[in-house]
Amino acid sequence: MCGFVGGTDPSLDYAKALDAIAHRGPDARRLRLDGPVKVGFQRLSIIDLGEAAGQPMLAPDGETWIAFNGEIYGWRRLREELERRGHAFRTDSDTEVALNAYLEWGDGFVDRIDGMFAIAIWDARRGRLKLFRDRAGIKPLYYYYDGRSLVFGSELKAIVAACGEGALEIDGTALYDFLSYRYVPAPKTLYRNCFKLLPAHWTSFDPATGRLEPPRPYWTLDVPPRPRKPDLDEACEELRALIEQSVRDQVVADVPVGFFLSGGVDSSVVVAAASRIGVPDIATFSIGFDSDEVSETPYAREVATSFGTRHHERILMPDDAADLLPSLEKWFDEPFADESAMPTYLVSKVARENVKVVLTGDGGDEVFGGYRTYPRFARYSKYPTWSGLVGGAAHLLRSRFPRRHPLTKLATLAETALSGGPRLWGLIMGGMPERDKEKYRADLGVPKDYDDWWLFRRYWREDLPLYTRLQYLDFHTFMPDLVLTKVDRTSMAVSLEARVPLLARSIVEFSFSLDESVRFPSGELKGLVRRAYRDVLSERILDRRKKGFGIPRYYLKGVDGGRPFQEHVLTSLFPDGIANARGDAQGCQAAFAMPSDV
Repeated sequence: MCGFVGGTDPSLDYAKALDAIAHRGPDARRLRLDGPVKVGFQRLSIIDLGEAAGQPMLAPDGETWIAFNGEIYGWRRLREELERRGHAFRTDSDTEVALNAYLEWGDGFVDRIDGMFAIAIWDARRGRLKLFRDRAGIKPLYYYYDGRSLVFGSELKAIVAACGEGALEIDGTALYDFLSYRYVPAPKTLYRNCFKLLPAHWTSFDPATGRLEPPRPYWTLDVPPRPRKPDLDEACEELRALIEQSVRDQVVADVPVGFFLSGGVDSSVVVAAASRIGVPDIATFSIGFDSDEVSETPYAREVATSFGTRHHERILMPDDAADLLPSLEKWFDEPFADESAMPTYLVSKVARENVKVVLTGDGGDEVFGGYRTYPRFARYSKYPTWSGLVGGAAHLLRSRFPRRHPLTKLATLAETALSGGPRLWGLIMGGMPERDKEKYRADLGVPKDYDDWWLFRRYWREDLPLYTRLQYLDFHTFMPDLVLTKVDRTSMAVSLEARVPLLARSIVEFSFSLDESVRFPSGELKGLVRRAYRDVLSERILDRRKKGFGIPRYYLKGVDGGRPFQEHVLTSLFPDGIANARGDAQGCQAAFAMPSDV
């Protein structure tokens, strides 16, 4: 796990930009300022700790190079194939495998690799800079393009530092979107002309002409019209084998490796798989709260005891949460409203005291269907769509009574239940209703005809069965933009690599290829996973109600003033954003036309 920054404008301060992301890789630093593309790299040494495995890594021609953040899973198998094709290796790193795979197969190399990655390749033979991002969006990749030159980096703060304070204009529609989604949705960022490369996409830039190719997908999540319907026992056996192979591939490292263990199904499954394949001396890490009634730590202890792990536990107290709240701005560089970032940071800090790499259970809810929001959406979808009739009354009550007043809660529930489609999903996911955002619309320069739920509409698939439709939507929106962003920024803030074995390509494609009746046997959320591990994990772990990793509500009492958390984040941590925002039509969703494949 590392961080990089680069660009084509020689006047920018790439050293300062590299300083901004030094936390991503404190083990080594390299800055290459010759050639058409400048690049800097901060290394967190994980595989092949030698200097020769540093980056940017040059190809044998001495000009083409790769900057690679992440890990390639099963890279030794790919290396063997490349060696049979005549490639020689100087290191024992997955970076060199990725570089030689590109030299062998060109742009198609990305179909040969699985992993979490953000990759920049300068191909001197073709005079092109190429950027690639992994399929699930585990690793971040940002870029700024002004029509002539390009700047790219692992975090937004690197681009801001390279361009200089005040050089980038704030996009008012991005701030407005944040109120709807609780994050700034890709491909947008806080700034105009600055973008997130979408998961499973790549792009190419020609420094000679200043032309940037529109990002395009190299992989799409296929949901077959006639899904597989294997015997349930057969599906369980196949799933266990896939998870164990993924864990086997992802525990490969030349440094100590541990596991996040919340006590939920997903992290427990990953720890169970590690035990089953014989990973020695497993270290697990958990964060709890000040009361077992709101904490999952008792379940984490049970799993740790069951598999004999070296378990480490820390408690996040209410004062800790208040102290960490301002760090959301430092970690994410743009508005981000997931309170669970704070315990995730703390558990990362505990883990980093003992290991350099952790495996997590993130992605399991999206891939296997574990969110209670799915049956809630199904229930509300049966009601007529009358939200326009109750929305005004609900807004009036919210403006006159506290957010948690019984009348306010009832009105909000009615407005949500009487919505439909993407709007219903947006409100279920915690988005602010349109009327509640009207006071921000004018201040941010957002047009009146702006589509508040454009992101969900973009990935809305009426042709899919309901639960699969919502899983597909989560996989492309909530998972990369909130869940995986949270894990990457908070873990890398303490120089810890976090891997997500449940998001291996083989597991993702397997799950989405199945009929809903197999993924949800008897309508049970995450039913296939629960059935697969019924003889491995206790019923107490598999059958309990999901708590999630969010901090208790009372931890923020008096901090957010009873407002929606995203509103508190926007007005308290990014107050200058509203004053300096621009939101004309160029910032609207129309500027982010997507390929027709989605």
